[in-house]
Amino acid sequence: MKRFVLVLLAASVIAAFIPNAFAADGKAVSYKSGDETVQGILYTPAGKGPFPGIIVIHEWWGLNDWVKEQASRLADQGYEALAIDLYRGKVGTTPEEAHEIMRGVPEDRAKRDLGAAFDYLASLPNVKRERIGAIGWCMGGGYSLDVALEEPALAADVINYGHLATDPDTLKKINAPILGLFGGQDKGITPDDVHKFESQMKQLGKTIDVKIYDDAGHAFENPNNKTGYRPADAADAWQRTVAFLSENLKK
Repeated sequence: MKRFVLVLLAASVIAAFIPNAFAADGKAVSYKSGDETVQGILYTPAGKGPFPGIIVIHEWWGLNDWVKEQASRLADQGYEALAIDLYRGKVGTTPEEAHEIMRGVPEDRAKRDLGAAFDYLASLPNVKRERIGAIGWCMGGGYSLDVALEEPALAADVINYGHLATDPDTLKKINAPILGLFGGQDKGITPDDVHKFESQMKQLGKTIDVKIYDDAGHAFENPNNKTGYRPADAADAWQRTVAFLSENLKK
């Protein structure tokens, strides 16, 4: 994890957060996580539900406009999308600030918040409780894997260049099919790490689909990453995500 954080500091040069026009409107919501109250933004598709649900987990920057846009786009695809806030309202605008905020989040609290997000979506009458997935990027990609490890009822999981696990006793807990999207030039989540994860998952008989974009580095899907954004790879990753979620959440 320490190596991953150092690579994030070195590789992430994101100074601007570009405002976006969201198609699906979001509304602020809150739900209990233990004795605490967590805030989030819920994006609802047009039309009549109930809809599949999806937990949308932010990068180490926090719940900024780019993550909100992803949640809105997912709602446009027909999902009740809950963009969660693991930072309790804080948003980083420099790598140093994002690193400091991320380090201040207790891992057990984050996992509790994720479990509470799953339970909150499952409690909504407009959500198909047996069709809830998770997606995350960077730090959120690692937490997306954690949701799959902690929630046996999770129906689909998308990991975008997030930290991985290879211990078979850990991975055997996963029931959800996994889509993993990674950069071949990522120095933190390396192709070797990805291959080990994929191999172990397959040995355990788990459903997994992995794509490594050979010329991409970390955070290649985010256009705010001025030096590392790969538009063609990002477009392909989105299409793979849309197809994967449709196959597993819209049965």
